[in-house]
Amino acid sequence: MHILVVGNVLKDVYLNLDSRKENFEQDQSGVEWVDFGFNASEHHYFSRMSSFGGAAITLEVLQKMGLDADISDTDFHFDESGPVNNSPTGTYRYILTSDTGVAYMVPTDEQKTVFSTPSEKVDYLFVDRSACLTPTVIDRIMAYLDYSKKTKLVLYLKDLMVENLSGLVKHADLVFLEEGKGTLENYPEAKIIKISDKRLGYMGYTENIAVNRIDKMTHLSAYSIIAATILGGFILGKTVEYSLRIARINAENATLDSTLSIDELENIATSTSESSLELIAAALMMPGKGILAADESGGSIHKKFEKLGIADTKENRHEYRDLLLSTPEIEKFLNGVILFDETARDVMHDGQPVPDFLISRGIVPGIKVDKGLKQLTDFPEALPEETYTDGIEDLPARLREYYQMGLRFAKWRAAFEIRFDSEGRVITPTIAAIRENCRILAEYAAACQSAGLVPIVEPEVLYDGDHSIEQCSRTTGRILDELFKALKRHGVNLRACILKTNMIMAGKDYSGNTVKSGTTPDEIGRATARFLHEYVPVDLAGVVFLSGGQTPEQATDNLAAIMAHGPFAWPVTFSFARALQDPALEAWNGDSANIEPAKVAFSERLMENIKAIR
Repeated sequence: MHILVVGNVLKDVYLNLDSRKENFEQDQSGVEWVDFGFNASEHHYFSRMSSFGGAAITLEVLQKMGLDADISDTDFHFDESGPVNNSPTGTYRYILTSDTGVAYMVPTDEQKTVFSTPSEKVDYLFVDRSACLTPTVIDRIMAYLDYSKKTKLVLYLKDLMVENLSGLVKHADLVFLEEGKGTLENYPEAKIIKISDKRLGYMGYTENIAVNRIDKMTHLSAYSIIAATILGGFILGKTVEYSLRIARINAENATLDSTLSIDELENIATSTSESSLELIAAALMMPGKGILAADESGGSIHKKFEKLGIADTKENRHEYRDLLLSTPEIEKFLNGVILFDETARDVMHDGQPVPDFLISRGIVPGIKVDKGLKQLTDFPEALPEETYTDGIEDLPARLREYYQMGLRFAKWRAAFEIRFDSEGRVITPTIAAIRENCRILAEYAAACQSAGLVPIVEPEVLYDGDHSIEQCSRTTGRILDELFKALKRHGVNLRACILKTNMIMAGKDYSGNTVKSGTTPDEIGRATARFLHEYVPVDLAGVVFLSGGQTPEQATDNLAAIMAHGPFAWPVTFSFARALQDPALEAWNGDSANIEPAKVAFSERLMENIKAIR
C-alpha cells in the first residue's frame, strides 16, 4: 500500500518565551507584541528549537504507522537516525509560544508545491495542508487521477478560496477541513472530517477533532499529526472511532523529536480507554448517592402527563425536566442522570446545554439509547407476545454523537414478563427470547465501551403479573446467567459495566393460597441479597435497582431492606424514575406557579432514598 504525500517540507523554528512581561510591549490599541529590543544574548529569555514541519510531519506519522509513504518531488525521508533532507526546505516558519498563546511569522510568499507524475503505483494521494495548490498543480493532480483510476484522493484543505478547487474536491474520497474555514457546497458531509482548536463538536457522519496545544508543538503541527493518523488508521483497516481516538492520542503525546508509532498508539489507546471507562463507572457508583432515570421516551412521558391532565407539549416537557435538574443541591444525592434524546439536546433556563449543566454540578450525564420494545417475530421458538429491544443497527453512529455532546454513559433496557399456561406452568420468558435479548444487550455494551461510554445493562423482569417471589428469582437468575455469558463473549469489560436490575419480589397481582407472601420489605431484602451473591460476578462495576412500578414509598422501603442484608462485593444503589419523580410531577401538575413546591417534593424523595442506602 503506497501513499504519496503532496506538500512542502517546512522548517519550523520555535522560540519559547518565558512568562515575564518584559518580552512584550503594547501598541496604541493595547495589543501585545513581542519586543525584540531585549538583549537576545541573554538566552534565559527564550529557548530556541527547530523541527521539520508541514508534509514532513505527515510523512513521519505514516511511516511510524508502518506504511510505505513518500513526499512527491523530494528525496526527504527518515532513516534510523531521524530525518534526512537532501533538498532545500524553502520556507522557514518562526513560531513563538508563551503562556498567553502562539504567534507565527511566515514569509509573505508561500513555497511553491511541485507535482510530477509518479513513476510507481500510488494507492493513496494525500494532499497535505502545507501544499500550495496553484492551478497548475491542481491540473496535474487531476490529470494523474484521470490516468490512475484506482488511486484514492485525500485532501487537507486549509484554504477554500483556491481557483479550480471544486474539480479536485469532486475527486476526493475524504476531506480534512479546518473549522471556521467555510463549507464545501454539494459535497457529502459523511466524507468530511473537521479539525478544530475549539471544543469537540459533531458534524454529519464524522466527528470534529479538537486540538488544544499551546506549547512547543502548537496546533498547526498537531493538525497535521491528527489528519495523517486518521488516514493511517483508515488504511490499516481500523474503525472510524478507533482512528479518531489514536489521532487524538498522537496529537496529545507527540513531541518535537518524535510522533508515536502504531504500537505506542495502540498501547495508550487500550490502557486509556479501559482506565477512563472504569473511572467513569466508579464515579457513577460513588457511595451514598444514586442515579436519576429521567429517560422517559415520548410515549412514556405522554402517559404520565395524560394521567394528570397535563398537555404533552415540548414546552411542558422542557419545564418539567428543567425543574428536576435545577433542584438545589441535587449533586449531593446524584452521581448521574439518564436523559432522553430530547432532553440531552435541550438547554436549561440559563441557556446552558443540559449535559454541560450537569457536568458543572459534578453529575455525570448519560443517555437512554434503545428505541423501545418490538415483537420478537423471527424466532419460532419464542412466543408471539415476547419482545426484543430495537435500535442496535444504527447504535455506533448515535453513540459517537452522544459522546461528542458530553454524555459518558448509556442505558439499554430489555423487558421480560412471567406468564403461565392454563395449568400454571411458566411459559415466558422462553430461552429463545432470553438469549436474543442478552445477545443484543452484550452487543450494545461492547459498542458503548468502544465509543467511550459506560454501559448500563437493564434486563427487567416486570413487576406486573401474578408470579411468586421464587418464580421471580428463578427467572431473573436464568436471564443474568445468559447475560453475563454474552457479555464475556463480546469482550465487555465488567469493571466498566453496571447492572440495572429488578428487585426479587412477587408480582403485583400475586397472592398465595392463604397468605400474600414475597411482598414484605424483609422478604424482598433477603431474597434480593441472596440472589445478588449467587448470580452477579464480583468484578462488576456496580448494581443499581429500578423501581419498576412500585410506589415511591414501597421502592424506598424495599431498597433499605436490601441494603440491610449487605455488605456486597460491589457498590449498590438506586436508579429510580417514577419512584423519585412522581411526587414532584404531582406537585407541579403542569403549572409554572408550582415549580418551587415540586422541587421541594423531588428533593425530599431524594433524601429518603439516600437514607435508605446509607
